[in-house]
Amino acid sequence: MAKKPPRRTAERILETSQELFNRFGEPNVSTTAISAEMRISPGNLYYHYPAKDELINALFARFDLALGAVLKDCGAARTLDDAWRGLRALFELIWQYRFFYRDLNDLISRNRQLEAAVQPVIGHQMQAMQSMLRGLRANGVLDMDEQHIADTSTSMVVLVTYWISFDYVRNPRHALEPASAQQALLRGVHLAMNLLTPYLPAEQRSRLAMLASPAEPADMALPA
Repeated sequence: MAKKPPRRTAERILETSQELFNRFGEPNVSTTAISAEMRISPGNLYYHYPAKDELINALFARFDLALGAVLKDCGAARTLDDAWRGLRALFELIWQYRFFYRDLNDLISRNRQLEAAVQPVIGHQMQAMQSMLRGLRANGVLDMDEQHIADTSTSMVVLVTYWISFDYVRNPRHALEPASAQQALLRGVHLAMNLLTPYLPAEQRSRLAMLASPAEPADMALPA
């Protein structure tokens, strides 16, 4: 059987950086720590990524690429089940890159390229949430006018953007550990979906309650 080709060093650097940033927080991980974890020389790392910001920007580009597909599914939601699955996938992706969301304000304050890249991401999230809400309304799931769609979509994006940071502040020693992932993400999805409750007819409220129930299957295959 043919052997798989070895992963390129640049790829391994990104994977290791993402793992360490997620575990310890980006400000607490130096390029020296990354090279030590990989057992490569700092010079080898600098050859591929001459500055730490270049590592962060490369990881954000990966996140942004994956985010496009997830937001497309969110925007196409036409039932509460669709919306739940779409938001769950969004929270799962954010978990994979949780260091961005834990340290977002600090990161964009010292990385101009990242600052510029984050603005379109927020805009795309807003568009996806608005498309989701309009789709639910068109399908008779929501009774919501355009002003409430604008306000609710903004609230959903704020929650999605700062949920991990909020959860971290509440429990900084354990919130971002893999063992906490599923419950943390389900709480985030539940809170985002709960914003729709005032606009749901009775039968749709019952369905939302079932989706939020612990008995509802909600398996997540989450990376560490």
